[in-house]
Amino acid sequence: MTEEKKEIKPSIYGLTRDELIDWVIEHGSKKFRANQIWDWLYKKRVQSFEEMTNLSKEFVAELEDNFCLNPLKQRIVQESADGTIKYLFELPDGMLIETVLMRQHYGLSVCVTTQVGCNIGCTFCASGLIKKQRDLNNGEITAQIMLVQKYLDDRKEGDRVSHVVVMGIGEPFDNYNNVIKFLRTINDDNGLAIGARHITVSTSGLAHKIREFANEGIQVNLAVSLHAPNNNLRSSIMRINRSFSLEKLFDAIEYYIETTNRRVTFEYIMLNEVNDSPENAQELADLTKKIRKLSYINLIPYNPVSEHDQYSRSTKERVDAFYDVLKKNGVNCVVRQEHGTDIDAACGQLRSNTMKRDRQKAVAGAAQ
Repeated sequence: MTEEKKEIKPSIYGLTRDELIDWVIEHGSKKFRANQIWDWLYKKRVQSFEEMTNLSKEFVAELEDNFCLNPLKQRIVQESADGTIKYLFELPDGMLIETVLMRQHYGLSVCVTTQVGCNIGCTFCASGLIKKQRDLNNGEITAQIMLVQKYLDDRKEGDRVSHVVVMGIGEPFDNYNNVIKFLRTINDDNGLAIGARHITVSTSGLAHKIREFANEGIQVNLAVSLHAPNNNLRSSIMRINRSFSLEKLFDAIEYYIETTNRRVTFEYIMLNEVNDSPENAQELADLTKKIRKLSYINLIPYNPVSEHDQYSRSTKERVDAFYDVLKKNGVNCVVRQEHGTDIDAACGQLRSNTMKRDRQKAVAGAAQ
């Protein structure tokens, strides 16, 4: 006789405040109850429904019947000498995701994951080593912030997550609706109140979704993973470029800038003798010339991944020469500060290495 599959309740973090209000009213209560629950969740940051002491026992029981609070289980925490903390979380179905806390000069920034695996197919990236298995729902994305904040609360040092970057495993715009709900949840003034201008969403270049994002009316920052200045090179290292060429991508970016009057950041990973020549730098300067006043380029040191041994980190000399060409062309650019280089630094690397070890243990166990 097969064992019955355990029911997985949705996380209450998956509800926006408007959705929570609707749920409370549908279940026979008043709107103010939703505001009380929201306060318990995001300001008092309780760890169980029982801690919501101004709700009746009957209403608490109804919440427990319909929702879980936190859907994630902490598997591994790695802390770097520079204060970067990398978390490996287990989802209710046993799948694994990564979240990273970075200590910046402007505050504490959390990088969240939006998918289990990734289908974009960037040839240098650890995140894409395992194909996309599913999207995360809003509750699972929001819970990453809540668990990191709990980790900080437990230290009793008064630290608070002040910035969020949606740049972890997966393509955020391939999970568009859940990501938008997540953004509205963490930005809500009555909850975590993380300012929209302290939130950045990164995309590998889904042009049609950039246009849709432009019309959302939210002041969240947009970053584009560019990594190459021409179609041939970009298509060879980023499969997404075969569907959304640089022409299509920059048409969408120009629409975004015209619609929002907001700056776009370009992420550019420096791959030694692949995309880091002075000629590449000049191509990049020419490519972004039309939107120069409202764009910014981050030059990113590459974190090597054993499965992608065809790539290595650009030398300091090549990075400096590349940077100099951009600056001479009046390009706003910076070499990004590194975080967590003494732990599994590359995005997706901790998850990938853990899954390898789990498989090895399983094989060893079966052999005994």
